[in-house]
Amino acid sequence: MSKNLVIIPTYNEKENIERIILKVFSLENDFHILIVDDGSPDGTADIVKNLQKNYSKKLFIEKRSGKLGLGTAYIHGFRWALQKKYEFIFEMDADFSHNPEDLLRLLNQCENLGSDVAIGSRYVNGVNIVNWPMSRLLMSYFASKYVKMITGMPIHDSTAGFKCYSRKVLEKINLDKIQFVGYAFQIEMKFTSWMLGFKVFEVPVIFTDRQEGNSKMSSGIFFEAFVGVIQMKINSFFTSWK
Repeated sequence: MSKNLVIIPTYNEKENIERIILKVFSLENDFHILIVDDGSPDGTADIVKNLQKNYSKKLFIEKRSGKLGLGTAYIHGFRWALQKKYEFIFEMDADFSHNPEDLLRLLNQCENLGSDVAIGSRYVNGVNIVNWPMSRLLMSYFASKYVKMITGMPIHDSTAGFKCYSRKVLEKINLDKIQFVGYAFQIEMKFTSWMLGFKVFEVPVIFTDRQEGNSKMSSGIFFEAFVGVIQMKINSFFTSWK
């Protein structure tokens, strides 16, 4: 059995899902994949189930009843991964904005170079984003600057959704207390890992905007992050991190 699990949340990703799965399975290291599908009406889950006929021992799917939020999808996946005894658990999008080849670099950072959390970072070496409109790029870039200023967390890309966690990190975090579901979920998981004393490292990656399917980004997700960061920092003063 592989010790590596890639969690991919999906909602209407029929254009991308088969290609991303096959690409991950083509890598030189052995990765298993868990799809957490939020009731995609476009048949995404049916495509995954068809692929399971050929990859029954390394491709898994958990179907949920509807759009319950990115954060809850990942937490569902984290619990599943811990139960199945995986050692390295990855977050990755289905739309190729995260290059599957970079899974190898994130794994190396945690498995061989001593990090507990490896972040695929768009901003640790300048700005490495392809095909985003300037308005969205600036919003994302300055959101990370804002998070760094409010929290003091030494991370350049706090909203990044491409990551590798060592098992011990997810075992230590109380997943029941993770509050947020969008961008703020990604921030909260990094902040919690950092506050618990884990070694968090940013691996530079190039982020390429999706070519197929529709973005799930909304202004509400950004607002949750803006307000949530302040709430998260205040709550941290009253939390025991031992």
